[in-house]
Amino acid sequence: MTILDKYILKRYLATFFVMLLLFVPIGIMANLAEQIGKMIDNEAPLAEIAMYYLNFTLVIGNLLFPIFLFLSVIFFTSKLANNTEIVAILSSGVSYGRFMRPYLIGATLIAVIMFFMSMFIVPQASIGYNGFIYKYLKKGKQDRVTTNLFNQLNENDYIYVSSFDPARQIGYNFTLEHFNKENTLDYKISAANIRWVEKDSIYRLTSYEKRSLVNDIEILETKRRLDTIFDFRIDDLTPVSYAAETKNLFELNEFIETQRRKGASNINTYVLVKYKRWALPVAAFILTIIAVAVSSVKRRGGMGVNLAFGIGVAFIYIFFDKVFGTLAEQAGFSPLLAVIIPNVAFGIIGLYLLNNAKR
Repeated sequence: MTILDKYILKRYLATFFVMLLLFVPIGIMANLAEQIGKMIDNEAPLAEIAMYYLNFTLVIGNLLFPIFLFLSVIFFTSKLANNTEIVAILSSGVSYGRFMRPYLIGATLIAVIMFFMSMFIVPQASIGYNGFIYKYLKKGKQDRVTTNLFNQLNENDYIYVSSFDPARQIGYNFTLEHFNKENTLDYKISAANIRWVEKDSIYRLTSYEKRSLVNDIEILETKRRLDTIFDFRIDDLTPVSYAAETKNLFELNEFIETQRRKGASNINTYVLVKYKRWALPVAAFILTIIAVAVSSVKRRGGMGVNLAFGIGVAFIYIFFDKVFGTLAEQAGFSPLLAVIIPNVAFGIIGLYLLNNAKR
């Protein structure tokens, strides 16, 4: 790399990490001021609070990486433009494309960091982060769907419960249907409730009934209570709403396939999480291009105008991302398109602005 590359790249990375160090503590203090009452009321231990804010830093920091990157590029590039450094660089015979090279190198480094964080580090932090929220900040609120639960366990077995109490590990109006290879019903098990007895690692069925078909003859077996074993976990009836956020790259792919096989109604939510993780590094390049195109031209209003424009673009980007994300989760819109459309749209805007900046 030349002196120019090192100079711009150093400013790029330094400004980005300084902005992280400035804004993340502000976010922690704002969250603490808002939630401190609930933490005290619910007697959250100090050690768990400290761990929560460590996880908070990773989760929120990763979520806001593209915005911090965008604003930091606008900030230091505007300073270069105001000091006429960019004019001097381009006047010396350096092309605009060559001037962009250190920015793209910086975006690549940040994109790699974002990729490994979103795929492997943040999912682990998300377990403690969301667990603390539902334990102390949203105490009493359900973190999962608990009514009319239907799951396909494998190619032959289907289960249903009308409601599920995750705290007591009990499901009501339980039904299990087993089909043979000819896709005809072999037997059907029903019970008033099914409870997981952790001490004995068994399932306890109350008001148990089993109807079997043998040579077109129905056999009925009933018991007041039956302790048995099933090839599923009680939590498989309904994973927590943030389950996909807690899975790393490989676990998430397996989890999505499992939920798709079971016929999960909220499969789009899980797929959307997967695609957003892949799109996050791409956003680093798109926002870098837009930021350079906007701030590399010296304007009468100076840095203030560039920052105001940048903040406006950032909010519009977040708005579109949320709108299409909501459509994918609740309206059956394709999760892939929900991720692609905002990024393609802003990619086109970035190329347009960059073309104007070259002139």
